[in-house]
Amino acid sequence: MGRDSDVEAVAALLHEAAETHHRVYRITDGSDDDWASWYADWLTRLSELPELLGRAPVKSELVYMLVQLDKDFVASQPGEGWEREYAARLLEHFAH
Repeated sequence: MGRDSDVEAVAALLHEAAETHHRVYRITDGSDDDWASWYADWLTRLSELPELLGRAPVKSELVYMLVQLDKDFVASQPGEGWEREYAARLLEHFAH
């Protein structure tokens, strides 16, 4: 896969994780203070993320990255959706 298609694939997984999380937490309208742990668990165990990254990320490192990405995204308030931004940075981070 090329860089752009990898970003799109990871962005699609992040979107799927968000939709699934919202369904699971429907009773609280998606509210979950520990959302990053849920996402990391789902992404590492139940998605194609490890294959897209070329290795399975350590769950705690993925939790850390998701929280940091969220803080950065909220602070910068970019015009585009969060999924592509997170996907590009996750691919960059886990490529090392």
